[in-house]
Amino acid sequence: MRTLRQIAAVSGVAFTLAAASAAAHAEKLTIMVGGATKIIYLPAKLTEQLGYFKDEGLDVEILSQPAGVDAENELLAGAVQGVVGFYDHTIDLQSKGKEVQALVIFGQVPGEVEMVSTKASETLKSMADVKGKTLGVTGLGSSTSFLTQYLAQRAGVPSTQYTLLPVGADNSFIAAIKQNRIDAGMTTEPTVSQLLKTGDAKVLVDMRTLEGTRAALGGTYPASSFYVQRAWAESHKDDATKLSHAFAKTLNFIATHSAEEIAAKMPKDYYGNNKDLYVGALKASLPMFTKDGKMPADGPDTVLKVLSAFNPSVKGKHIDLAKTYSNDYVSAAVKTAAK
Repeated sequence: MRTLRQIAAVSGVAFTLAAASAAAHAEKLTIMVGGATKIIYLPAKLTEQLGYFKDEGLDVEILSQPAGVDAENELLAGAVQGVVGFYDHTIDLQSKGKEVQALVIFGQVPGEVEMVSTKASETLKSMADVKGKTLGVTGLGSSTSFLTQYLAQRAGVPSTQYTLLPVGADNSFIAAIKQNRIDAGMTTEPTVSQLLKTGDAKVLVDMRTLEGTRAALGGTYPASSFYVQRAWAESHKDDATKLSHAFAKTLNFIATHSAEEIAAKMPKDYYGNNKDLYVGALKASLPMFTKDGKMPADGPDTVLKVLSAFNPSVKGKHIDLAKTYSNDYVSAAVKTAAK
C-alpha cells in the first residue's frame, strides 16, 4: 500500500509539474484591436470563434480600442503583444524610430468609406468640396486621419482648410452625423450600411473594393493587418508563427464560406437585432480580404506614397519597407499546415 501511495504521490507531483509546464508554455498573449466590431477587423474575433488559436496551442485574449492609434500606443508600451490595425502604422512608426512589423495582411484595401451627411450632400459632392467643412475620423493620428488628409490633398484641398474631428466608430460616428457635428467622415462596415439604411448619409468615396481603392488612392492599399514589434517577433518566433497560421486559416475560411456562414460564427452582439443588415455589410466587404495573409506586391509602395504626400514624420525620410512587413511567418505557418 505504501508503495502504491508513493507511486501515486510521485505521479501526482509529475502531473502537477507537467501541468505547470504546459500552463507556463501557453503564456497568455493579448492582442489589441482598433475597433473589434468593425468588419475590416473581423478576422481577429472570427479566429477566436473558430477555435483556431486553441488549435495552435495558444491562449489569446482579444481586447478592443475605438481607434487604431490607441491600440498602437498599447503595443509600444508593452501592454499587448500584437495589434490588429492598419499596416500604415508600421511606416509611420519607423519614421519615428520604432520597429513594428506586419506579419499577416487581412485587407488588400482599406474597407473605409467617406460618408457625407445627407444634409451636407447638396454642397459636398466630392473631396474637392471639403474646404471649411468638419470631417470625422476615428482618432487624430489614426489611419482614417491619414486617408482623409490624402484624399483631400489629392483633390486640391490642404489640411489647413478643413477641420478633423475625432468621433470614434460605430454608434458614436452615427451620432456625430445625426447631430450635425460633422459634415462628412470616414467609417467602415457595418456602420456604412446602417447610415445608408436610415438615410442619414451617402457614400462619397468607396474604398471597399480594389477598383474603388485604385481610383481613390492610385493603387492597392493593404490596410487591416496583424502587427507586432519586430524585436518581439524575432524573440518569439514560435508564437508569431502560430498566430500567423491561425489568422491565415481564418482568411481561408472567409474565402471559402458565404457571408451568411461567416455571420453565423460571430457573437450576437456584433450584429444585434439586425442580422440581415450585418450579412449585407459583410457581403459588400468580403472582396477586401486576402486569401493567404500575404502582402500584395504593390501594396507597401502605395501606402508609402500616400503617407509621404502629407505626413511630416514620413515626408522626405528614408523608409526601409522590407522591415515594415514579413511574409515569412505566414509562409512558415503554411508549411507547418502542409505536414
